[in-house]
Amino acid sequence: QVQLVESGGGSVQSGGSLRLSCAASGDIYSMSYMGWFRQAPGKEREGVATIDSIGSRGYADSVKGRFTISRDGAENAVYLQMNSLKPEDTAMYYCARRAGDAGYCSSRPGFYTDWGQGTQVTVSS
Repeated sequence: QVQLVESGGGSVQSGGSLRLSCAASGDIYSMSYMGWFRQAPGKEREGVATIDSIGSRGYADSVKGRFTISRDGAENAVYLQMNSLKPEDTAMYYCARRAGDAGYCSSRPGFYTDWGQGTQVTVSS
């Protein structure tokens, strides 16, 4: 079982930046898919960014050009660099993982099997 711990959230003004980190216990590089998700109060959890074991990335349209997902096997970590933050980016952000080779990478929350506890991001106007 892999444990995921997010950090790096906080409060920033619109236009600011934050870098989220997800530290994993165990080997997250073994044919695994990693994703960042967010959930605002009263809304469903949505996929923000995904990355597979060979580094292919996917982004939600709402964050393209502003957010960058990356992974570091040496540190067993996944990151989400968030620039040009907007008030609508305010949410709890979660890191997630799916092991094995599904043959594709998905942004659906149900695709992922391991989840962190989340880190809050608040963007003020």
